[in-house]
Amino acid sequence: MSLIQSWRWYGPNDPVSLSDIRQAGATAVVSALHQIPHGEVWPLDAIKERKAVIEAAGLEWLVVESVPVHESIKTRASDCERYLENYRKTLVNLSQCGLKIVCYNFMPVLDWTRTDLAHTLPNGAKALFFDWADLALFDRYVLEREDAHDFYPEEILKTAEDRFHVLSAARLQELSDIILMGVPTEKSMTLEGLRNSLAVYKTIGKRGLQANLVHFLRSIQDVCETEGMTMTIHPDDPPYPILGLPRIASNKDDLMYICDNVPEKFNGVCFCTGSLGAGKDNDLPDMLKAVGDRVHFAHLRNVKKDKSGNFYESDHLDGDVDMFRIMELLVEINKQRDSPIPFRPDHGHQMLDDLHKETNPGYSAIGRLKGLAELRGLEKAVERYSVK
Repeated sequence: MSLIQSWRWYGPNDPVSLSDIRQAGATAVVSALHQIPHGEVWPLDAIKERKAVIEAAGLEWLVVESVPVHESIKTRASDCERYLENYRKTLVNLSQCGLKIVCYNFMPVLDWTRTDLAHTLPNGAKALFFDWADLALFDRYVLEREDAHDFYPEEILKTAEDRFHVLSAARLQELSDIILMGVPTEKSMTLEGLRNSLAVYKTIGKRGLQANLVHFLRSIQDVCETEGMTMTIHPDDPPYPILGLPRIASNKDDLMYICDNVPEKFNGVCFCTGSLGAGKDNDLPDMLKAVGDRVHFAHLRNVKKDKSGNFYESDHLDGDVDMFRIMELLVEINKQRDSPIPFRPDHGHQMLDDLHKETNPGYSAIGRLKGLAELRGLEKAVERYSVK
């Protein structure tokens, strides 16, 4: 039983079509109803419509990514219960359509963060890039966070200051837009909104956010267990506190806390090698061994880091992540399952003809096709030749 090869699709407005996905060799689709505002119930008819479109193209909608967790749930605000009830109703509606795996994250406010969405590589392809000096520049000179100076090493602060004095207004605006964007296709954060959220999360802190995650999972537990749903939490991206916001899914200890405090089977992990791979102290094979029984979905991509912790998203088999060992472990874990684990090639370089097309950042067709082909070949090699 092989892993299931899947592909993220943003829906009918995605520049990458379902036909493209099928030609790439994927058999399953990872999708979400991005048109539904965060926190609102996903209507049953809308879920059925999306599923029918996917199946008409000869594919299966296998993983829901994501059903966003509203900020009121993450902060446990006074209206938290309203959004928890909406979340439970959405899970029931998804279950009625046969959709049983949900990927979500508990990152405060901004979701994943980069500083450059089109970093040019030596071969001319473009990749997503994270630069600490650019983040510090935004933090100090745009966001103007009060204690930003204490958050970064001196060499990063010096680089940020030097860069700020020569940065064009256009690049400064672009950097701000990228950081505030959060998730492609979803509403951007404002500076005022971010500042207000920072004040809230400063009070909550890491321990409070962990407790709020456990509260969220306990609040949906009955529905998940009744409906046979599996929740898979996506790691923090990058796996560090940023802009004063806490992170609770960044390393082995974090993932073990989540698994140990909610040990029931419905509580699972989406193992993202790119997010976790950006952590300088993260030993991914060791982490996968530790939480392997809770992994029900995988994002496979690679990163290359420098000594300052900056990183760019590299080719899937060429980076700091030992993708061969990860695939070995995934294949081994998969053999112990009653149903196969889906994975998707997470992100990809913008390359070849896609350099001249409008694409969602990280989600162009050709780069992911290349990544899926490499991962497919790696899995075949592992299945045939690995010594057990």
